[in-house]
Amino acid sequence: MGLPLRDPHRHTYGEYLAWPEDVRYELIDGEAYLMAPAPSPAHQRLVGELFRQIADALEGGPCEVFVAPFDVRLPRAGEPDEQIDTVLQPDLTVVCDPDKIDERGCRGAPDWVIEVLSPATAAHDQTVKLAAFERTGVTECWFVHPADRTVAVYLLEAGRYGRPAISELEGSLVSRSVPSAVIDWARALRERPTRA
Repeated sequence: MGLPLRDPHRHTYGEYLAWPEDVRYELIDGEAYLMAPAPSPAHQRLVGELFRQIADALEGGPCEVFVAPFDVRLPRAGEPDEQIDTVLQPDLTVVCDPDKIDERGCRGAPDWVIEVLSPATAAHDQTVKLAAFERTGVTECWFVHPADRTVAVYLLEAGRYGRPAISELEGSLVSRSVPSAVIDWARALRERPTRA
């Protein structure tokens, strides 16, 4: 099941900036998709731990990691911001070119994005959003499936994503585009004590 559209019209980032901040959207090829409600605490814990591990690994280097909500503007060519029709908010975004970062977020393809899938967004993320990442040149894309305990890794080669490398959330996994970042899955998935 896909995420609902705001309306049948095509939109730009200029319009997106004028919308109320209490409802979040992503633009993909001009279509405004309503973001899912706030994710579960388990989702947030996993995203937070992945952020922590990546941020620690990148410290002192040129790359930075950002956590959603963080606008990633993906122009088709050199159009001004207001005309961009694809603006995404991956769970985690790693950018190694400081010139792509500005006060609005990131302009241009990040080096690496991670989406932690939830039932409400999994189909949309793995189809519509993946196609946008590929079309705009995102080098590496991970889809983490907490329920299945797997991760699908897509790497851009000759402008296309081939078949994903799928592995279990065990041991460690190194980013191909940012080799200093190594994810320790046991640490990322450790259980929190339950409250009585």
